[in-house]
Amino acid sequence: MILAAEQENPLALHTDELVFGFIALFVLLFVMYRMWPKITSVLDERANQIEGGIERARKAEAEAEEIRQQYREKIEEAHRQYAQELEKAKEQRAAIIAEAREEAQAEARRVIEAAHAQIEADRQHALAQLRGEIGTLSTDLAERIVGETLSDSAAQNRVIDRFLDELEQSESQAEVR
Repeated sequence: MILAAEQENPLALHTDELVFGFIALFVLLFVMYRMWPKITSVLDERANQIEGGIERARKAEAEAEEIRQQYREKIEEAHRQYAQELEKAKEQRAAIIAEAREEAQAEARRVIEAAHAQIEADRQHALAQLRGEIGTLSTDLAERIVGETLSDSAAQNRVIDRFLDELEQSESQAEVR
């Protein structure tokens, strides 16, 4: 049974351990009592930092949303300006095309008028040449018919003019019919 005496009761209290435990507890409570204001201030400061961080995050998020909204507005404004510029460009293109068309039509009219003037000048020139040739032919014909020479140029011109007048009258009467 010696063995049983050597074994101690695990539930038995040892005074030296109990005293040492109480001293340690009081030291720990004293340290905690002295440190409690610092701990609470650190915890309060940390809570304030966290709340401040959350508030800053909210402010930053609100600012970011505001900036995003400003960018959206700027993009929308840029789209509106683009559409306006595109519309202006289309109008300018239409105006340039219309102006070029008018200029081309004016140039075409000018060319046609110049061509008509040239044709009229050529016609007058041809008529003058034809009159001269008809005059010469009619003088030769009259000389053959009459049998005498028409050397007087005034007489030649009268004969030519009378012949051409009769020719023009016969042509105008033929056109009327």
